[in-house]
Amino acid sequence: MSKRFLILFSHLPTVQKVIFTCALGVLGLGYGFASLYVFESHAGRDGKPMLTVQDLVIAYSGNKTGTVLESSLKGPMSNMLPATENLAIIDWVRRGADQQEYASKLAPIFEKRCVACHNNRNPHLPSLEDYEGVMHTAEQDTGMDTFTLVRVSHIHLFGLTFIFFIVSMIFSHAYMRREWLKIVIVIIPFVAIALDISSWFITKLYEPYAWMVIISGLFMGVSFALQALISLYQMWFYTLPDDVVTESVTNA
Repeated sequence: MSKRFLILFSHLPTVQKVIFTCALGVLGLGYGFASLYVFESHAGRDGKPMLTVQDLVIAYSGNKTGTVLESSLKGPMSNMLPATENLAIIDWVRRGADQQEYASKLAPIFEKRCVACHNNRNPHLPSLEDYEGVMHTAEQDTGMDTFTLVRVSHIHLFGLTFIFFIVSMIFSHAYMRREWLKIVIVIIPFVAIALDISSWFITKLYEPYAWMVIISGLFMGVSFALQALISLYQMWFYTLPDDVVTESVTNA
């Protein structure tokens, strides 16, 4: 009984390999920018410049010793205003957020740096147009609320699944002598996606589980890189072993 013949990269027409190469290139660029965005939006929440597990704990479970405003100013909003103004706001919050001091010293900073986005016209961001609005963000940081996690989760589930479906379909044309290894490489990112999304919710209940966010992200990145690089190499530079070429011709 002859083996079922899989169309390998060496058998594909040039135009199809060009399409696959362009798709992998654009997806790789997008994946890189997405990774940079994740880093910038989470790093620094614990006061340290690099992305740490504690940053992820604060993002999803909250900061038991800090406020929402402070976590934002240390993390995703840290580059939106000068360091002196950033520290002035944090110091004001820690000293009790006095309303008179807000009116005389802090209100101009919020007006100049924040209210262009954080205003009453944008329902997706907290309003910082007045003292009452600022005080809502000066409450204890409890991390992302469940509604936000659900909203972000379904976007990531659909988006990442489509990305890895496309990459895996391209990678399926690659030749690997050990078929089980090829299957493992394809399965890993889909398992990692499920673990990554679920870890956001679990971290709110069990903070050490934040490690799973990093671990699953690493597995997704490694799998993406392996599939893309192996595919590109075999499309343009790889020569199939003689026995595989003979078998392919026989089963064609």
